Amino acid sequence: MITLCEPSDDDSLHEDSRRNITLREEDPLCQDLTVLLLSRDEREACDIRRLLAPHPLSQTLTWHHGPLDSHQLPTTPGAPLCVLVGSAPSGQSPLDIAARVRHRAPQAAVVLLSDAPAHDARPDDFPPRVDHRRTTPDEFRREIRRALRRAHRDIALATVRANAVIAQDHVRLERGLLPDLALDDEDFTSASHYAPSRPHALLGGDFCDIVQSEDRTVHVVMGDVSGHGATEAALAVHLRLAWRTAALCGQSAMERLRLLERVLVDERPHEDTYATVVSLSFPPHGRSVRVISAGHPGMLHRHAGGIRWVEHRPGLALGLFPGRGDWTESEHALADQDSVVLFTDGLYEGRTSRGRLGEEGLMRLAARHAHLPDRHFVDALVRGVSASATREGGAADDVAVLHLGWNGSRTEPAL
Repeated sequence: MITLCEPSDDDSLHEDSRRNITLREEDPLCQDLTVLLLSRDEREACDIRRLLAPHPLSQTLTWHHGPLDSHQLPTTPGAPLCVLVGSAPSGQSPLDIAARVRHRAPQAAVVLLSDAPAHDARPDDFPPRVDHRRTTPDEFRREIRRALRRAHRDIALATVRANAVIAQDHVRLERGLLPDLALDDEDFTSASHYAPSRPHALLGGDFCDIVQSEDRTVHVVMGDVSGHGATEAALAVHLRLAWRTAALCGQSAMERLRLLERVLVDERPHEDTYATVVSLSFPPHGRSVRVISAGHPGMLHRHAGGIRWVEHRPGLALGLFPGRGDWTESEHALADQDSVVLFTDGLYEGRTSRGRLGEEGLMRLAARHAHLPDRHFVDALVRGVSASATREGGAADDVAVLHLGWNGSRTEPAL
């Protein structure tokens, strides 16, 4: 660092008369500001020193008269930096130096010392220019503050753009991890609703998936990981993909359930993390559905315009006592055009004006819309639950709903 020439006696008297000026009276962006002068001209350095002398900014001024090195640029996070670019070394232009400064220190405000008057420069000029030989100290400091505000604005805009790109990437990633619940078999229909409780998220701790095997049996899973954060959402993705892979590889429903518990134990963030899961298999003849439940809520059975609650055989949730699951498979008869509705507990755990909605409240809503076809039934059920919960502060849990069934009479598959 080079010592700058001292201000003249007149400058010192002027400084004494304005000793009460502090940075707090200036733009807040000037707090803790460092001013760096890049110039090979000592006369220019003295001019800048005199322009800043009546102000505490002069105490932060550093002059470098050699080639620009990266170590000459302060990089303290959040600390404001103003770089004054003056006479350039031979073979370089001030504009080139200004561009290098912005590349190495994007947060820096850059001011080009030029013979062009500041008021002749366009507002969008980069870098802004100021004629230090024809400007007053007040005007010079005003140009510094203007450059700082511009740099602050540019950083804010760049941050907003970067955050928007990150958010778009997150949406694409989450959308890519969501399952495609449509089957190629037009004889089987499914309608779904999936809503994470986390704001602006597409994935939550609930998961579901559908796979059809070569013999046309439709396999379905629905699960609910305890907790509501991004970590639980990631674990739900692990479990869904593990189940899908196992189903496509031909593992039985019981084998898939044991696999999910091993994956959960290996991947869970905490020892007390668990998941409720229900597994369904719809044989192609359409006369029944086989169910295995690991602590999951019951389901709705829709038959001939009516609706009833079906409670699964009890079984331990995955991860509560690893390796000690007591799951059993049950079979429920289905008539033509029958369907079942799976859901996670977020659908009925919401609060209403009378307290918790609960299974009975959900059944009342379901019975009210029992005449509706699958897609309309799911939408009406979710709207009813949401309307009840909104009056009491909204839903606090992830919600997943699956409406499943064969379209009509099924025949035994050909042997």
